[in-house]
Amino acid sequence: MKTNQLKELLKKFNSKILYNEDLKKKNWFNIGGKAKVFFKANELKDLVDFLKIIKNKEKISIIGAGSNILITDDVYDGVVIKLGKNFNRLSLLNEEIIISGTAVPDKKLADYAADNNLTGFEFLSCIPGTIGGAIKMNAGCFGREIKDILISIQAIDKTGNVLTIAAEKINFDYRNNNLPDNLIFLSASFKGKKKDSNKIREEMLQLKIRKDNNQPTKIKTSGSTFKNPIKYTDKKVWELIKESVPLNTSFGDACISEKHSNFFVNKGNAKFTDMKKLIDFVAESVFKKTGISIEKEIKVIDNWKKKF
Repeated sequence: MKTNQLKELLKKFNSKILYNEDLKKKNWFNIGGKAKVFFKANELKDLVDFLKIIKNKEKISIIGAGSNILITDDVYDGVVIKLGKNFNRLSLLNEEIIISGTAVPDKKLADYAADNNLTGFEFLSCIPGTIGGAIKMNAGCFGREIKDILISIQAIDKTGNVLTIAAEKINFDYRNNNLPDNLIFLSASFKGKKKDSNKIREEMLQLKIRKDNNQPTKIKTSGSTFKNPIKYTDKKVWELIKESVPLNTSFGDACISEKHSNFFVNKGNAKFTDMKKLIDFVAESVFKKTGISIEKEIKVIDNWKKKF
């Protein structure tokens, strides 16, 4: 739909919608153009009403912290939705169960669990992004994954229907699950075990040291670019990249981190096409060298994306 048609259709949300909104500052790569429509939903009712009105008229992409996405430099011909303040809340259901909104940063949930003497969440302190993204990709590190602590999720479908799904009904795989792509995650419940807060904090510190020793920090990167090809080899994907690609390879300002070869970096003013070329080149090089196809872990938002 044309922008003027959308403005008329969505006029009840005018104060909550930005048109032609710059997305470059909304992701860790610091790459991207503009969104035709950017909607920040602070209330569940607003999100339900918005989805019922927009229906299948536009493509929809969801962004959280922007820590694991690559966004087109073109105007994204669709709607970008970001969940706001009422989805960034934490509470205790009982001594062992935490209810978290999906806009809550992963580290914030880990800190909240530690404050309440609950163990099992420590690994989240080392994962950038939000709980929604963590559920979407079954995020994990240091031998733990989000599925290990998840009890249930609350989600909304493209028609505005809210549903609750128990974790045991979800088939989780490495960095993946079988949930439909047309769901937006709203909140989730997690279960931990009681443990002294000081011991939890010490473990979180040790994990942070391990992470900082092996991964780049304070640079424009979106973390792990590719998934480990666990079905085909015991080698980590960074090892395959190191064996297959000159690590000084770059396209424009898109390059490979010197500290971790599965982290790609915008060292200045990289464009979407620069980073996409680097990603494609590395995948092709690994396949030519090893015969292994490596799958992207980062989410690419471009105008070829199917409708939500």
